[in-house]
Amino acid sequence: MYVNTSYRYEIELNNILDFIGENNPRNALNFARKLEAKINDLPHFPYKCRQSQKSMDTNIRELIFEGYIIPYRVDTLKENIVILGIFSENEWKL
Repeated sequence: MYVNTSYRYEIELNNILDFIGENNPRNALNFARKLEAKINDLPHFPYKCRQSQKSMDTNIRELIFEGYIIPYRVDTLKENIVILGIFSENEWKL
């Protein structure tokens, strides 16, 4: 399986990294590295994260990482995982 990222995810991640990097660029770099490691582990166990609470589709999952929700779609026919976005848990509850 391959991991692909959406344009929305890239924009949202850059905004988060810019915000974290304002005070401490090293923290932003560590955050990005740890998140990348978690995402790169998804092809081994694509269904290990919880099913999305906003979707009835069992192929839409949510990775939780340091207070952020990263929704992704598992496409078994194409054998890929698409990272859909990243947002704070607080934003989800609004």
